[in-house]
Amino acid sequence: MRCPYCNFLESKVIDSRRTEDDSEIRRRRECLQCGHRFTTYEKVEKLPLMVVKKNGAREIFDRGKILNGLIRACEKRPIAYEELERLADDVEGQLRSELDHEVSTSSIGQLVMEKLRGLDEVAYVRFASVYRQFSDVGNFLKELEKLVGGKDE
Repeated sequence: MRCPYCNFLESKVIDSRRTEDDSEIRRRRECLQCGHRFTTYEKVEKLPLMVVKKNGAREIFDRGKILNGLIRACEKRPIAYEELERLADDVEGQLRSELDHEVSTSSIGQLVMEKLRGLDEVAYVRFASVYRQFSDVGNFLKELEKLVGGKDE
C-alpha cells in the first residue's frame, strides 16, 4: 500500500476492524519510511451483473429498476417500503449467487413475480399484467385463474 505522504510502498497494519455494515474492513496503517499513519478500506470487488434484454441488447443490472416496478405494483397496498427493498435485495442476491454474470430480463421478471406472489396477490397481478404484457382480457383472466386455482391445492 503506497503511503499518501511520502509514496513509499511498504507499510504495516496497526489495526483492522469491520465497518458497521460488515461490507468493508478498515485498516490503520503506518508507513515504514516516514512513520505517518493512514487509513485504508478493503472491500470485495463485485463483478458486474449483465442483463440480456429481449432484443439481445445488454446492460448493467440496476436494482433500482426492480424497486421502481415493485413500488408501482404495490401502490395503495398495505406494504411497507422496507419490505419492497428487502424483496429487491433478495432478488439481486439470488441472481448474483447463481454464478452466472448474465441474466435475461425474463428470468428477473419471473423471480420478482414468484417473490411478489407470496407478499401480496394484488400487487402480483399488477406486476404480472405489465411484465407479461397481456394482449387481451382472456390472458389476464387465465392468470387470475392460476392464482385462484393455486389456493385450492
